[in-house]
Amino acid sequence: MSSKPKMPSSGADQRQARLAAELRANLMKRKAQARSRRTGEADTRPEGLAASEGETEKPGKA
Repeated sequence: MSSKPKMPSSGADQRQARLAAELRANLMKRKAQARSRRTGEADTRPEGLAASEGETEKPGKA
């Protein structure tokens, strides 16, 4: 017996299948991003509110 994925019959089943596929794709994308970040150098930027205190954006700079 071969196990073929069933095609969803109702609209709700189709929506659920589509959302599950999008979730899997998003998870794979996030895992790839995490792997690429691990292989690069550590991020040295300060983060959080403490890092932004006292800093103001200068006009004309993006």
